[in-house]
Amino acid sequence: MPRFALVVALLTALAACTSTPPAPAPAPTSSSTRPPAQQQVYVSIGDSYATGLAPGGPAESFAQIVAKKSDLKLLNLACNGATSADLATKPACGPDAAGRTQLDAAVEALRGKNTGLVTVVIGGNDLVPCAVAQDPVQCASRTVTDIRTNVAATLTRLREAAPDVKIVGLTYPDVFLGAWVNPSFPNGKNIARLSVTMFQDFNTTIAAEYAKFGAKFADVTRSTGAYSDLAELTQDPKYGQIPASVAKVCTLTYFCDRTDVHPTPAGHQAIADAVTTAG
Repeated sequence: MPRFALVVALLTALAACTSTPPAPAPAPTSSSTRPPAQQQVYVSIGDSYATGLAPGGPAESFAQIVAKKSDLKLLNLACNGATSADLATKPACGPDAAGRTQLDAAVEALRGKNTGLVTVVIGGNDLVPCAVAQDPVQCASRTVTDIRTNVAATLTRLREAAPDVKIVGLTYPDVFLGAWVNPSFPNGKNIARLSVTMFQDFNTTIAAEYAKFGAKFADVTRSTGAYSDLAELTQDPKYGQIPASVAKVCTLTYFCDRTDVHPTPAGHQAIADAVTTAG
């Protein structure tokens, strides 16, 4: 199958799975018994990965897991369906948004001098329009450039508000590895192979942007099993003998059996672990 057609298939699948309209993020939670005023704040901005969107309804997101594990008070401003441009242009979600954009609300929290962590997970929804573009490959290339520009603008403002706060940028699991076993994709094995290079290129580009601002980068793609040799096989209880990286993405996301790009509870735990160990 030509590379052009494979990219179209990838983007079309992404469009089908990420077109959920924006909705409020889950209310901030914390398991700490200390008075809230004594806790440092964890500011989470981004898309549905941060809100915990799942096929059966909202679930505990990686942000909530990180907050509990790190004893931080979560300020989750993320919105389902958010793009990198939306961070500075559309109202944030969650009970503490107060009509402000995600970026404005985050900056205000940072100026309060009590923020210990900021996470940014963004970019997946930016690529959705490329699924119906006349030239999806050119669209994707142009869009990645736009994502870099928007991420840089976001990080500039965050760093101006808090030069020393820990910022962790996140990427995504390579959900398209699941096309290997998903019957919705007749050429699923080719799509899975192509996705490895696509995610490597995207992550290298975005990681470099975070590094310019002294931010950490959590390579969620790697921590959820991607980049490994697809010739390394394992016996999966549902799909039989398949690549180990495919089996792992089937466990950590809903893509293999539901064609849904969002993480399972185990996936959110893996992302939370990647955040807490980013250094």
